[in-house]
Amino acid sequence: MKTKGRSTILFILLVGFIFLFTYIGFFGAKIFGWEYKSFDKAITKGLDLQGGVSVLMEMQEDKVSTDDRDKTKEMLSLRVNKVGVSETVVTTEGEKRIRIDIPGQYDSKTIVDSLNKTGELKFIAPNQSKDVILTGKDVKKATVYTDQQNANQPVIGLELNEDGKQKFAEATQKYLGQQISIYMDDQLLTSPTVQSVISNGEAQITGNKSFEEAKKTAGIINAGALPVPVKVASVKTVGAQLGATALPNAIKAAFIGFALVFLLMVLYYRVPGFLACIALILYASLVLTCFAGLNATLTLPGIAGFLLTVGMAVDANVLIFERIREELKKGKSIKSSINEGFKHAMSSIIDSNITTSIAALVLYFLGSGAVKGFATTLLIGIIVSMFTAIFVTRALVNLAANMGLLSKLWCFRVKRGE
Repeated sequence: MKTKGRSTILFILLVGFIFLFTYIGFFGAKIFGWEYKSFDKAITKGLDLQGGVSVLMEMQEDKVSTDDRDKTKEMLSLRVNKVGVSETVVTTEGEKRIRIDIPGQYDSKTIVDSLNKTGELKFIAPNQSKDVILTGKDVKKATVYTDQQNANQPVIGLELNEDGKQKFAEATQKYLGQQISIYMDDQLLTSPTVQSVISNGEAQITGNKSFEEAKKTAGIINAGALPVPVKVASVKTVGAQLGATALPNAIKAAFIGFALVFLLMVLYYRVPGFLACIALILYASLVLTCFAGLNATLTLPGIAGFLLTVGMAVDANVLIFERIREELKKGKSIKSSINEGFKHAMSSIIDSNITTSIAALVLYFLGSGAVKGFATTLLIGIIVSMFTAIFVTRALVNLAANMGLLSKLWCFRVKRGE
């Protein structure tokens, strides 16, 4: 009786936790002033789910180093929005391609024009001939900080390379007390006054109106000339209406898929099938939580991968329950059959999931953006499905057996002598 009572309490707590966790995940909650966002708010949606512009840029050199590719990626990201936009997703595809996805934006021409800019940064002398003192190639980086000795005013710090150091030392000595103008693509950024001769290659730009303005200017300076020339390979625009239609349809398809799986599991495996459905509810919530925690972008291929892993999670339960039924038909006790069923099914479950994981890894490292989304979802789903099948379903079935919910053969849809 003690075992039955303890198992009942643990079963209720486990099922209660699963449903509470799922409820909070789908509807959100505020606990002690801390907000837990719902999946709808926490998960970044791809262009195919909310609309936007996707631009694929290709570097126009035969061999591109990893450093040049990473720097080009960073600079293109800055060009889309000079101070950065959190929703913008910039990823590399292969060795020479970079994809920029901008959800919620539909003016592809403006975005393409911004990405195609030469990015020519110039420091112009205050003389009549407008001599070029420095270019973007002479600037290592620009950073923003506050000058605590001057009422916390925002300051842009410039670090120059060796060539720039020498050029700037000569220029600041020549134009002491005058303004040097900084341009990006003929757009005036700022015109700081030379207050002293700068010979160490470290300059300061003061007089910024706000920290945000200084941050924007530093971002533009950092996004100067690209290390390699790039060209637009393709542009895809997904309208807001199409994106708004895709998400409800995807959710409807997922709901129907889950409902059919639940129905078949309960009809065919009865009580264990119902327990597997509870584990599948936790599985779905855990996968979506992983997406939110990893800041992954959910796309239609990602949803397809998610639904595929639901089938794999169910497949693991099917293997386990079939093994249990085989042991019951041999005349073994229910508890013994449950232990043997889980034990014998493990090798098949692990083998199938490892094989699929290898395929998902190949798709992730060799595929494009949409394929990567599918592969990411598949990998997350495989890991979570193994956890729910091996641990959660097993815990629910064992607790149910100790409670007496699985004391009859009809609970497994088994008859002796079959």
